[in-house]
Amino acid sequence: APTRAHYEVELADGALYVGSPQTVARKIARTARDLRLSRFDLKYDIMHLPRQARARTIELLGSEVAPRVRELLSDEPARVRPGTAPK
Repeated sequence: APTRAHYEVELADGALYVGSPQTVARKIARTARDLRLSRFDLKYDIMHLPRQARARTIELLGSEVAPRVRELLSDEPARVRPGTAPK
């Protein structure tokens, strides 16, 4: 069964992207940089949330998280381009 310690590890450096728009953007940017990604697809499960909260989450991803990720990565050279392998 999942433990609090496992949750904390996933929250810090794992697959959980939880927190403020700034926190989530920093983690996405760090992941993209560390893994030399040119694309990041986020799959999430928010169906247990009320409709208004789901709508707000999607709104924040588009209006705050995505622009902040682009800003954080704007000074990074494009390391990987579609159809090419990293060096």
